[in-house]
Amino acid sequence: QVQLVESGGGLVQPGGSLRLSCAASGSIFSINGAGWYRQALGKQRELVAASTSGGSTNYADSVKGRFTISRDNAKNTVYLQMNSLKPEDTAVYYCNADLLLNGGTSWLHYWGQGTQVTVSS
Repeated sequence: QVQLVESGGGLVQPGGSLRLSCAASGSIFSINGAGWYRQALGKQRELVAASTSGGSTNYADSVKGRFTISRDNAKNTVYLQMNSLKPEDTAVYYCNADLLLNGGTSWLHYWGQGTQVTVSS
């Protein structure tokens, strides 16, 4: 079964750092575009950061200079390094990715289950 599994969330004080991981498991050939979204309580899900297979990245204005998206294609894993965290970064963080499965002929879009990030003193 193919799935995206996030990890690395938790409680951190303002100004602290966390690194989220999103591991694609199953019979996967490659990852195309991938991204991180977040959804705070009572708000809509929003894009935080995105990465293409060619290495291009895109960030929400609210996280530019603080968050970095990266990927390890050999491990089929996408990361989100979050520094200088603020209380307003508190949300459930979701990863998504377009995956090409072994033997497949088209990209399939997957979402992870989400991981909670809470920034509070």
